[in-house]
Amino acid sequence: MSLFSNRLPSSVLAIGCAVGLTVGAATQTVDARENLRFATSNVGSYGYAVGNVISDVLQRELGRDYALVVQPYPSTSGAMRSVMDGDGEFAYTADVGMRSLYDGDRPYDNYDPERGRLVHTLYVYPMETFMLVPSDIADRFESYADFDGEPIFFTPAGFMNWLNMGRIFAALGYEFNHIEIDSSTVADAFEAGTIIGSAGYTTAGVSLPTYWREAELRADLTAINFSEEERERLRDAGLEPVQIDPSEAFSQDVGEESVWAVPIYFAYNVRVDMDEDLMYRALTALYENTDALVDGDPGFGPLAADFVGTQAAGVAVNPDIPVHPGLARFLQEHGQWNDDWIIAE
Repeated sequence: MSLFSNRLPSSVLAIGCAVGLTVGAATQTVDARENLRFATSNVGSYGYAVGNVISDVLQRELGRDYALVVQPYPSTSGAMRSVMDGDGEFAYTADVGMRSLYDGDRPYDNYDPERGRLVHTLYVYPMETFMLVPSDIADRFESYADFDGEPIFFTPAGFMNWLNMGRIFAALGYEFNHIEIDSSTVADAFEAGTIIGSAGYTTAGVSLPTYWREAELRADLTAINFSEEERERLRDAGLEPVQIDPSEAFSQDVGEESVWAVPIYFAYNVRVDMDEDLMYRALTALYENTDALVDGDPGFGPLAADFVGTQAAGVAVNPDIPVHPGLARFLQEHGQWNDDWIIAE
């Protein structure tokens, strides 16, 4: 047998061992990373875009011990269920969705999560809901009382702004008479008299949805504001009205220098079994990197302006829902904890 043939097996064996050790070490390193999965809305949605920006910042700040992954779902409720059943860590939701969950409303009636319900954790941006009417009938409206029982399109049924308008009208004691139409036909429905008003909304006070952008090109619109007494009733119900500058969102004059709206606080919330220190670290990292969030998407502007206040506002809308210990610790540290709130156990 030649010298070469005698040495070949040992050389191959040595190389094989080296490669095996390298691959094994790499596999062990990958396996050692903890997945933090963001269950979000469908690809192309604003929630999906927001989830990507947040995950990018957290990946950089939390380090190589964690692997941040964005997982889109067809609906917000689907994203919430996936996390509550253990198939994710952060669930895209909103304060109205959290209310439906804890009240056992559809689609959560008879739902028993495998791992546990979501709790207040991370609120990321507001969406502001308000009312608009055709300008040629605007003189019929002085406040929301004039919408009582009238035919209105409150945005597509079951969506977050529809739910928001439902709780607004319930707090004010007015009849909620929703007329379901294709959202792309708002201007046509105004002209036909099918509806006398419609809910509108902005994201972070500056961005209109596509169908309202199209509607304002075809119809003259006027925003209707709450009366002072209505604003007080909303505050008593835990719904804090905010003012937005319509010139930031609309291309036309909507008749008001400021529009009063009720915000929805969108969130990425987790189950209570998520580690307290990790959640506190995540909140602190985002708080210290709001510039990076805004660079990723300008819709983070309100969060950057008052990160701590946004968290407190998200909790305050549903104060009976438990707060993750990591968020409780963060709010306590920054002086915005309310002792009436409940720390999740």
